[in-house]
Amino acid sequence: MLTIQKRKSYLGRLVVPALTSAVLAYFATHAETGQYGSEAKAALQRQLAERKAEFAELTARRDALEHRVRAMKDGTLEKDMIDENARRALNVAREDEIVILR
Repeated sequence: MLTIQKRKSYLGRLVVPALTSAVLAYFATHAETGQYGSEAKAALQRQLAERKAEFAELTARRDALEHRVRAMKDGTLEKDMIDENARRALNVAREDEIVILR
């Protein structure tokens, strides 16, 4: 009886590792540059830092406005604050006053 044996080539042994490497390279590339990748995370971190700075600025502005409102509430009315707001709203000055425009 005659048997035919095939010799395995070296290229046949490299097919599976080559395909595996290609698939891993594909996923590694998308992990770095994809929509949810490392670069997108860095961009989101920069945007978060900008928004936090804007939030801190708005919070400080709100605190200043709340302080002014507290100064104008009943029981704690300051004559200077009322006089300042009335003059600014009516655009009025007395004859003996000097007005300095900024």
